Amino acid sequence: MSKGGETGDRSPRPHYPVTPDSRYFVVRGRLWRMSNPTLDSAEREKLVKNLMTARRAVATAKRAQDREAEADAHAAVDLAKRALGERGPVWWDDGAPDYNRHMARNTPYADWFAALG
Repeated sequence: MSKGGETGDRSPRPHYPVTPDSRYFVVRGRLWRMSNPTLDSAEREKLVKNLMTARRAVATAKRAQDREAEADAHAAVDLAKRALGERGPVWWDDGAPDYNRHMARNTPYADWFAALG
């Protein structure tokens, strides 16, 4: 899983709304970029597995208070998220800006988000 409960098949848990253009899901009012839908399922599965391994390594390093291992694990998380398209250059090509980590109410998705109640 990636941030916010996203699974390897790009399907966030049902209680996380997805923007109409399927670029973001929303957790506590904040937009989180979805993974690239053009990744083939085998590649996506491999990347999600790498992400979960890296996240476990972060937790292990924190428990051990090993700052060097923790930094390495955070770098591995970032690498996996970039490969999934959740960070770094956007995966869409229509020139729309990236609103990853922005509050939905402060973006062009504000009216859509407000209508969710």
